[in-house]
Amino acid sequence: MTCREAVSARLDGEGEPAPAEATDRHLAECAACRQWQAGVVALARSLRVREAVAVPDLTDAILAAAPAATRVWPRVGLGVVAIAQSTLAVAQIVGVDTAMAHVGHGHAGPFAGHLVNESTAWTLALGIGLAWAALRPRAASGLIPVLAGFVVVLLGYSVYDLFAGAVPASRVGGHGVLVFALCLLLLVRRDAAAPTPGKGDAVGTPGEYPDTARFDDRRPAERGPGQGFLRPAGRHRAA
Repeated sequence: MTCREAVSARLDGEGEPAPAEATDRHLAECAACRQWQAGVVALARSLRVREAVAVPDLTDAILAAAPAATRVWPRVGLGVVAIAQSTLAVAQIVGVDTAMAHVGHGHAGPFAGHLVNESTAWTLALGIGLAWAALRPRAASGLIPVLAGFVVVLLGYSVYDLFAGAVPASRVGGHGVLVFALCLLLLVRRDAAAPTPGKGDAVGTPGEYPDTARFDDRRPAERGPGQGFLRPAGRHRAA
């Protein structure tokens, strides 16, 4: 019984309850223990190293359920809005925007000129930000809170000014392009966050992990570092 306990401990990489030389001598003399050892080795091999279970090919179903490829038109639309916004800023800079020029001629207090400059800077910065989000979709997430807050506040002021007769309806309607830009940003951000079909998160390279490993029944003292234990089949092939 001590010999079989020693063989079992040896297979598990544990310390043997008897000297290894005594176990080897007994195995050489006892046919029953050798047969028992062969059966234990075969059982351990069948439990630890086995053929992969056949699984159905789900590639087509997975690709069919995956999100559609990234749409291009939201980014194109965002680029067009960015150009329009930048053009409006340039118009304010050269004085073509008559509505803002009217405010700058003393109808909004002594700081009206500075307010016009601030509006121009914001309009141009917003155009640049929209253009950058069109080129780099993942940057849209940083611009969404800024533009959303601006649209909400601007909407409140626009409604008040419209009913007060401070601005014409055409001027208020022009802000609709910002609402459209916000919707495009949300679409671009959603597409950027969606996984791309056919690209998984597998790491490593094919062949990095062996498909099978040889069962090592040598004594721990005879094994090299890291030897004697089975490693699972490579994850690329196990699936």
